[in-house]
Amino acid sequence: NFFDSVLDMSPCDVILVGLKTTQNHLLKELLPPVLKKGTIVILIQNGLGAEEDLKLQFPDISVSGGVAQILSFKKAPGLVVHQQLGNLALGAYGEKEIPLLSQITEDFNRTGRISCIQRDLALSRWTKLVWNIPFNGLSVVLNARTDAMVQDKNIRKLVKEMMEEVVKGAEKCGVSLPDHIVSDQIRITEKMTPYSPSMKLDFENNRPMEIRYMYEKPVEIAKRCGYYMSKVDMLASQLRFFEEKGIRL
Repeated sequence: NFFDSVLDMSPCDVILVGLKTTQNHLLKELLPPVLKKGTIVILIQNGLGAEEDLKLQFPDISVSGGVAQILSFKKAPGLVVHQQLGNLALGAYGEKEIPLLSQITEDFNRTGRISCIQRDLALSRWTKLVWNIPFNGLSVVLNARTDAMVQDKNIRKLVKEMMEEVVKGAEKCGVSLPDHIVSDQIRITEKMTPYSPSMKLDFENNRPMEIRYMYEKPVEIAKRCGYYMSKVDMLASQLRFFEEKGIRL
């Protein structure tokens, strides 16, 4: 069933939020009409800290997160081009276990099209940030795709340093990432179809960039734990400058 408004819908057992995090301010209006006792809200989004903010707004609901590993882009309204991958990792936020999450995982896998697992949410989010933080932001400020960045020795070095900074931030927040994650992510990117990350596409199409949850919130969260991700913060400042000044390359 399709609806033009949440006001036409009945309360839901499961709500999948696929909005960009730049649109999360709409949730305070979208969610209440479809919530009921036991509803689970799953944020399938990039970045870090969105679940924390949602839980502050709606303290009585069950909140989970979903981290998607997928290369895709919106070509036109209602048309999404799927290039590669398509894995999904789900994890509970603020609760040790949400029984319904196991059923949701099974439902995704039953489709035969989506490989879905349950995994510690903080681990999933920090793992994806290792790739997202350098490649998304640098693709904007350098006006470059992934292949150009990994093939340039100076940018490759910068990417590696930023990844290591994210790994250190995760560690200070109690999330241990594999020792080989940085080299693995760079190697994967080398083999990847040349790709413009989502932030570059948003920038090129004059859409808001996901600076808050992909950069600023991770910097804030790592700072709480006693570590300052200075390179990440510098890139966040550059992206804010581009966005606020309306700079276009």
